[in-house]
Amino acid sequence: MTMPFYVSPEQVMKDRADYARKGIARGRSLVAMSASDAIVIVAENPSRTLYKISEIYDRIAFAGVGKYNEFEMLRIAGVRQADVKGYSFAREDVNARALANAYAQTLGQIFTHEMKPYEVEILVAQVGATPEEDELFHILYDGTVMDEEGFTVLGGQSEQIAEALAAQYQAPLDRAATVKLGATVLAAPEQPPLEASALEVAILDRARTRRAFQRLRGPELDALLAG
Repeated sequence: MTMPFYVSPEQVMKDRADYARKGIARGRSLVAMSASDAIVIVAENPSRTLYKISEIYDRIAFAGVGKYNEFEMLRIAGVRQADVKGYSFAREDVNARALANAYAQTLGQIFTHEMKPYEVEILVAQVGATPEEDELFHILYDGTVMDEEGFTVLGGQSEQIAEALAAQYQAPLDRAATVKLGATVLAAPEQPPLEASALEVAILDRARTRRAFQRLRGPELDALLAG
């Protein structure tokens, strides 16, 4: 009887983490920022049909980077959970914190027990009555949850973009200034800001009590980038 090769648990976890990070780094980045009148999410995404940013519930948005099919499955599961909870109890009982914890448990379970981890990072954002009440939960491939304040960066060259954003982000910015800042920091160093055709932009409008999610595109997005 042949004995299987022994690999330490530490090495297995390291290999899985390296694999997931490499897959995520190949994708394009995404930034989310609290503005005076909204949460603004800006992603580098030239596709007009495959969305990185979507609505989950009344005042909650989902965004993902990495493998599209994997974060799309997570998005669908989140929508179903939110709908069931809102229908069973009350719409006000659906919140970003509970969804982020559910996503963390799912990703942590997959990372620990499955052969291949998910190559994704996801964001669950909930807009509050004021920028101080906004919630930005950044969930990593291994289920780690980070409660961010002000802004967060997912995927790709996140460290460099986060440094650039930290140097330029000053709250409270309005919606137009935040969109322009996102287009600037997502561009390569020493390059002009990304144009509307290369961006996917969505907001959670603070003024709306229900269905706060809106996509910005076409003339509306062009005007914000040019303003």
